[in-house]
Amino acid sequence: MPERIERIEIGGIARAHGIRGEVVIVTHDPDSKTLAGISTIYVGGVPRTIVGVRDTQRGWLVKLEGVATRSEAEALRGLPVEVDRDALALGEDDVLLADLVGCALRLGDGTPWGVVFAVDPGDHQDLLVIHDGGVERLLPLVDAFVTAIDLDARTITVDPPEGLPETKLVR
Repeated sequence: MPERIERIEIGGIARAHGIRGEVVIVTHDPDSKTLAGISTIYVGGVPRTIVGVRDTQRGWLVKLEGVATRSEAEALRGLPVEVDRDALALGEDDVLLADLVGCALRLGDGTPWGVVFAVDPGDHQDLLVIHDGGVERLLPLVDAFVTAIDLDARTITVDPPEGLPETKLVR
């Protein structure tokens, strides 16, 4: 089983806000309240202490320790924001997309159907990027097509639609 990812990307720094070093963080999950309950985030892999945070309709306004000017905040623009996995309030049935990478896919009858190479976050739905030998498939991550996920066994059972496009991988 692959090593468990201990930090999870939850969004990124969109821009500086004001003249006192605040940044706007946009989260991948617009409903996430994670930033409201933690004191440390990782910006571009560097741990940063949160000294102030407030939710707005356009993202989270965050004041970070050691970032005092607009110029310092602008320097962080575009960097990913991660949190410790343990900071996420996950339910028993919740699955992190990052945990799906490397899982083997099987059809309902047990036939192998490739391995999750990546998860492509889409505007309307996420896509599993599947590599199966020399073929790449993109499967929408929806209940109709992904019927079971067993992270302990590192397997995902799928029921793909007819005529799903395939692309030959260039090696």
